[in-house]
Amino acid sequence: MIRSVLLVDDDAAVREALAQTLELADYTPVSVGSFVAAKDHIRADFPGVIVSDIRMPGRDGFHLLSYTCDVDSELPVILLTGEGDIPMAVQAMGYGAFDFLEKPCAASDLLAVLDRALAARSQVLEQRALKSELERGDPAARLLFGLSPQAEALRERVRNVAPTRAEVLVTGPPGSGISKVAEVVHLMSPVGQGPFVKRPASGLSIDELVRGCEDAAGGSLFLDEVSAMPQATQYAALELIERGAGVRIIAGTTSDLAAVSAEGRFNADLFYRLDVMRVRIPSLAERPEDIPVIFRHYVAQAAEQAGIAEPEITSEHLASLMASDWPGNARSLMSAAMRFVLGMPEEVAQAADLGLSEQMARVERSLLVAALGRHNGKASDAAKALKLPRKTFYDKLARYRIRPEDYRR
Repeated sequence: MIRSVLLVDDDAAVREALAQTLELADYTPVSVGSFVAAKDHIRADFPGVIVSDIRMPGRDGFHLLSYTCDVDSELPVILLTGEGDIPMAVQAMGYGAFDFLEKPCAASDLLAVLDRALAARSQVLEQRALKSELERGDPAARLLFGLSPQAEALRERVRNVAPTRAEVLVTGPPGSGISKVAEVVHLMSPVGQGPFVKRPASGLSIDELVRGCEDAAGGSLFLDEVSAMPQATQYAALELIERGAGVRIIAGTTSDLAAVSAEGRFNADLFYRLDVMRVRIPSLAERPEDIPVIFRHYVAQAAEQAGIAEPEITSEHLASLMASDWPGNARSLMSAAMRFVLGMPEEVAQAADLGLSEQMARVERSLLVAALGRHNGKASDAAKALKLPRKTFYDKLARYRIRPEDYRR
């Protein structure tokens, strides 16, 4: 691994002296004199460490720290402080700085901190490379985004269901990605090399159902919103399944199919045949900590489609997204990402209609949930990470009706 160090200091003499020290220690320094110049080098794949002065004209070291954390929260930033800046540097540690050093610092102290930071960075990049390698052979990890316990539970459920040949019922709220999950089930199944044919069940005739089975021969037939399938076609589908349709049937619905069946509007026998294995997709409201991950993906996708550079996404913008319920789920978040890329005014669901206290409450809840997810549901670790007294933390959990056990993997 290249031992890279990005040096950021507006004092050219300081930059030159630090660069010489690093070169003698077999580091590869890149020296810049401002936050603006540093931005061109700060990437999620940067193979090294950032060393920055705190006090600089214009945007200072704290701006650089905040920007770096938005790009990659695991990219180490070491801050150089003047004598009067130490309290600020200590505070910066709570915001994600790796460490701080008081100027002028001894070369041995600087190199010792750099060695620790570079070791941490190397480990992070190695783990990411390994994860990327694994994900290339795992469509669930590659296509179903999210870092929350709910997202991981969804991926694990898909991995368990896919290898069978049984019928699958995929359920979820509108816009949650039922079709995508169905396709991932297909890709990971024994018929994954065959065709994946999608047919909207609403108004589907018997002839269209039969042709769908023929087109999907050797693969999977996905019946979208199966609760809307005409009664006559329901009987035909049941007969095809019972005698062997030659395809794997995957059905999707945003309705409570058991309730629809109990009301007599859906064939009970067909419901039981389709509900052999069920995959439920959680709403975004159930996993707000996944919103930034999914939004960043859609922004990158939209920018590529539009042929323009990705705009910067601020932490404030992500917080406003997390404060929304997103009743349209991933579909509405995708639309928001397209508007964001095209520079259109952002309308963040209902958040704009809420008072400040309600918006803050939603953001606070999302941060509590995210901390529990990162720490495997261990409340004491999550409280420590958020720098909250235990009682305060548990009071907040009770207020938002959050159960730590729901976030244990």
